[in-house]
Amino acid sequence: MTKQALMSLFRSAEFALAAYDAAGMPKEVGAEVAFAGRSNSGKSTAINAILGRKALAHASKSPGRTQTINFFRLTARQYLVDLPGYGYAAVPRRETERWDKLISAYMSRTSLRGIVLVMDIRRPFTGLDRRLLEWITPYGTGCHILLTKADKLSALQQTAALADADKAAQRVATACTMQLFSGRTGLGTATARHVVAAWLSPNKKPPVKGE
Repeated sequence: MTKQALMSLFRSAEFALAAYDAAGMPKEVGAEVAFAGRSNSGKSTAINAILGRKALAHASKSPGRTQTINFFRLTARQYLVDLPGYGYAAVPRRETERWDKLISAYMSRTSLRGIVLVMDIRRPFTGLDRRLLEWITPYGTGCHILLTKADKLSALQQTAALADADKAAQRVATACTMQLFSGRTGLGTATARHVVAAWLSPNKKPPVKGE
């Protein structure tokens, strides 16, 4: 896909719906790429940067307040999906349990082609990040990790952090790919767009769920 076609695809994104439960999700047709990550990891900023938009995906001023799965339509058969952030201690346990059920239901969708896991480069691979990676592995879903807020580190620190994160990934999810990313400076945005676009391609074979 050319750069012009790529940007045309992403900039056409529009908010489609917010699903509070499995019944509210759209039909499983076409292809979806979902973004996941801890609260305050930079997930909304990453989505907006990849889409070339300023504020399509909104970050709540109060971490842990996003309670729905938000679907953004690119075409009639292509969606980007913003999953609720996880790991904020102030969220009531009953709400955390509801989120677990909601995300579990989402992960089994046949239209899901890949997960973009967003991690703050200064605090990657928390216990909950590892749990999510272990959760998605049986589904055969693609995984790409964005080490966000890379602009907070020097070039040498970025290189060291990327190497350390790669070693950590090998112990949890060997099939994951990984990159440095900064929504503020644009670092890694083009690479992330190509990864997402490849998953959304009509020629991309869907994973066999449950294997």
